[in-house]
Amino acid sequence: MNAVRTLLVASRPISWINTAFPFGAAYLLTTREIDLVFVIGVLYFLVPYNLAMYGINDVFDYASDLANPRKGGIEGALLPPRLHRATLWTAAATNVPFLVYLFAAGNAASAAWLAVSVFAVVAYSAPPMRFKERPVLDSITSSTHFVSPALVGLAIGGAVISVDLVLLMLAFFLWGMAAHAFGAVQDIVPDREAGIGSVATVLGATVTVRLSIILWLAAGAAVLPTGWPAALSAVLVIPYIVNAAPWWNATDDTAASTNRAWRRFIALNYAAGFLATLVLILAWLG
Repeated sequence: MNAVRTLLVASRPISWINTAFPFGAAYLLTTREIDLVFVIGVLYFLVPYNLAMYGINDVFDYASDLANPRKGGIEGALLPPRLHRATLWTAAATNVPFLVYLFAAGNAASAAWLAVSVFAVVAYSAPPMRFKERPVLDSITSSTHFVSPALVGLAIGGAVISVDLVLLMLAFFLWGMAAHAFGAVQDIVPDREAGIGSVATVLGATVTVRLSIILWLAAGAAVLPTGWPAALSAVLVIPYIVNAAPWWNATDDTAASTNRAWRRFIALNYAAGFLATLVLILAWLG
């Protein structure tokens, strides 16, 4: 039972909604129906996907996580070595059945995006790729983790590609890059001590925080031309910018203090998700 609980913690339950919601919302708005594909897709991106994404990360980051005071709670599990093999096998066993169904039920476009999604999950943490140690590519890959479920949902639902849709996905992608980069700032010291490279360890705290805020601004600007009601989502970036702004002049020595903003960031995701749902309802009714 302790092993099951540890694996559950490793999957970051507090963040499950961040990947299930994009798929579900994209598919529902495209097809306007709840069917088996919707249910299977939401369930997949809710639990197995997150177990793979975060479990693989916790296995291969174990050595550096030992020196990171953030690990051991909602911000990341400390998986004992005896559970590493079990974590990888459990991630594979829970992912494969869902993936087989989604590949079979989809089309060429959804299969391609699903492959990109799975590749990004593995490549981010597992050697020899370890994209999380490749500055800038780490933020791009992390953002892919959250945007790709939406792209799978759109593709498998048969969405028609439009300029507005591209702008919305671009905004989502920029938001994801900003979130990852800002989150990396708090780990500058432990990452450097562990020899782990990241966008934050290379650019430094000051540049990374400012880059994150600029990316959030760009995300908001990207959706403005999309018209009603999608353009309303531009306001969703404001709380993130306000939350990060006090660290505009953060230094590497004070980088760890951004954890206070990061903890608020987790709560902001729920508030933003609620507001995004309201926008989606308006789009549905329209």
